[in-house]
Amino acid sequence: MKKLVLAHLAVIGANIIYGLNYVIAKGIMPDYLQPRVIILFRVVGATLIFWLVSSFLSKEKIEKKDYPRLMLSGLFGIAINQIMFFEGLNLTTPINASIIMVGTPIMVLILSHLLIGDKISLQKIIGISLGAGGAAYLILHQGNISFSSSTFVGNIFVLINAASYATFLVIIKPLMKKYSALTIIKWVFLFGMIYVIPFSAKLSFHADYSAIPTNIWFSIAYVIIFTTVLAYFLNNFSLKTVSPTVNSAYIYLQPFLASVVAIFASKDELTWTKVIAAILIFLGVYFASLKKA
Repeated sequence: MKKLVLAHLAVIGANIIYGLNYVIAKGIMPDYLQPRVIILFRVVGATLIFWLVSSFLSKEKIEKKDYPRLMLSGLFGIAINQIMFFEGLNLTTPINASIIMVGTPIMVLILSHLLIGDKISLQKIIGISLGAGGAAYLILHQGNISFSSSTFVGNIFVLINAASYATFLVIIKPLMKKYSALTIIKWVFLFGMIYVIPFSAKLSFHADYSAIPTNIWFSIAYVIIFTTVLAYFLNNFSLKTVSPTVNSAYIYLQPFLASVVAIFASKDELTWTKVIAAILIFLGVYFASLKKA
């Protein structure tokens, strides 16, 4: 029970960080840095931090047969996931991206069944449906959705990102049973960095860093330390105990948490729409977490 509670607290913490990120990281891209430049900052910074921390702790040896899975995890969880999301967000609207991301837990539910044999229970179906309904209800009341031809490419990129992240959550799960979260995540980020560098290095050399004000540098630091290092670690830590489907169900909390942050920052107000959405989302997570009827 203690491990289960810690796992749920970890994934809640990760999604709180992501919710804060919508407000804190706003304005970095593309005003001061291109998406792939900040992605390189994130991946290189996180890789250095994870390997530095692991050097002071007991080291685990990875079995040779597990390296291909780690390489795939770096590809889907870091490279494709981050590049497709930020590049897609540049070409579509935040509302479109939010709606598409609602499909992630559904993809995880299906992939978990196909790849690692997780059962698709009635409780999980009810939970995913309630959570998706709550998140979609909240998102649709925040603005107009538009899938016009001008946003088509961006929508496809975000859809690829959602599928990539869903694949990552599923393929990383078996490794979490064998190794610590830190061991897994440091190797995932190392391989992810190798994939990202060829796509980001040139843009990084041509960026105008002198034009970046101090407050934006603090935002960049938050993106690296919290949104990348801490959030990825917490998500992977939770996967040692909860299923990929339960982990992904918490994604539905992100638009709600972003609204809560906006309310406390006096940039939004509490409405019945947000209350109803919150109830549906929390019920969805509850049902997705149930193991027995």
